Amino acid sequence: MDIIDDISKTIIKASTTLSDDKLNALRRAISAEDNDNAKWALEMILKNYQVAQKTKFPLCDDTGIPHVIIEMGSKREITGDLLNQIHEGIYDGLNNLPARPMAVKGDEIERIEQSQGLYEKPGMLRPASILIDNVNDESTYGRNMSEDTLNIHFILEGGGPEIRSKTYRVYHQRSFENVIGTACEWLEESLKMLGCTPSIPSIGIGRTHYEATSLLLKSIAYGNLDKQSEAENKISTRLNESGIGPLGFGGKTTVLGCYLNVGNQRASGVRIVSIRPACFVEPRVATLTL
Repeated sequence: MDIIDDISKTIIKASTTLSDDKLNALRRAISAEDNDNAKWALEMILKNYQVAQKTKFPLCDDTGIPHVIIEMGSKREITGDLLNQIHEGIYDGLNNLPARPMAVKGDEIERIEQSQGLYEKPGMLRPASILIDNVNDESTYGRNMSEDTLNIHFILEGGGPEIRSKTYRVYHQRSFENVIGTACEWLEESLKMLGCTPSIPSIGIGRTHYEATSLLLKSIAYGNLDKQSEAENKISTRLNESGIGPLGFGGKTTVLGCYLNVGNQRASGVRIVSIRPACFVEPRVATLTL
């Protein structure tokens, strides 16, 4: 098994293909939409998906920043060699796609200022720090994995949704509705400015900023629009009542669904909430099983 080549192919799959549940959600939205402009936009988005998948072209010009979650059972091990292979496979995958060159040259100051320009090779865009997930995860999207599980999930995160994302404290006032209501308020403001609706927003609620954002990222890897919880459906209903609609055209479809991942909490007056209003080409996820 050539792991580097398999990872390269998985990166290309993540960039060019949406999962069946997302396509199903889009088709349901087209059937339900009675705003002519909104229905036309949704049909064009579906066509974009189909062309990208057939031709292996990226779903969006912003080909995204790679994020990796390793899902590991109790009998599996992660070696330094595997981590190096993941980095090499991502490098090859971004070059072979080809992704858009976005990696900034220079030292820490020059990278901040973007004063030395960009690397020509798309693969120079290194992945974010890798998350390790196992059976001890007690969050909403915790996994009932076997002892032999070893899955590597690759997520490509676009810049637009990151600009509109937020991680901050919420005073819970012993009310789940208060925490979720605040998250929805943040999302309503973000979605107005996103420009690439319909969204599939993600929400992570944890004890620290790192944990909340990690929970959000896991929900993107594991979430399923064909299997939404009661809370996720309530959030989607509220956000769709905003009337923003596809590409801001109005109508019923501001979001196709959402992901809500609640982790462990501590005795405190606050909850740390992280939101991400994905654009319509996201979540871009693909999984390699080893």
